Amino acid sequence: MIRIVIAEDQRMVLGALGSLLNLEEDMEVIGKANNGEEALKLIQQLQPDICIMDIEMPIKSGLDAAEELKDNPCKVIILTTFARSGYFERARKAGVNGYLLKDSPSEELANSIRIIMDGRRIYAPELVDMAFEEENPLTERESQVLELIADGKNTKEIANELFITTGTVRNYISVILEKLQVGNRIEAISRFKEKGWFK
Repeated sequence: MIRIVIAEDQRMVLGALGSLLNLEEDMEVIGKANNGEEALKLIQQLQPDICIMDIEMPIKSGLDAAEELKDNPCKVIILTTFARSGYFERARKAGVNGYLLKDSPSEELANSIRIIMDGRRIYAPELVDMAFEEENPLTERESQVLELIADGKNTKEIANELFITTGTVRNYISVILEKLQVGNRIEAISRFKEKGWFK
């Protein structure tokens, strides 16, 4: 019997997924969580074979939880609506066993679980194409500056935190806007987020 924990913040999706997987003769849903933190606790207590996780959840995201489970024997499947190359890249680095999209048919999920239990990895084909398609155009430092802007820091605070001058920060910002092909900081943050490039 494959023992499964599901982490999903939308109650209806959580209930439906649980019911569908319990219909499979070789699977049993032994725990349900509403966020990544609850999922980690359940995994520790119940020692499931596999955990199916959404990405965008309150308190702790599925990717944060997956990174903490890197050395845990429990296999992780990310099941999300977001086909974003940045998310996929992070999930791969965290060593997840599967990354599937919610709009795939339910029998595909059950088959994927069996294949992953056999030691293979499964990624949605759209993601594999996308991963080769688009890289984050910003350097490490530019990404860092944008992340500080997203945290609500102003030019002076960023300069102090990175030990650079405010002029240098302004230069970075104009390069960021140009590379992301946007007109202002707000657009830059949303473009970067949309692509899933925030760490």
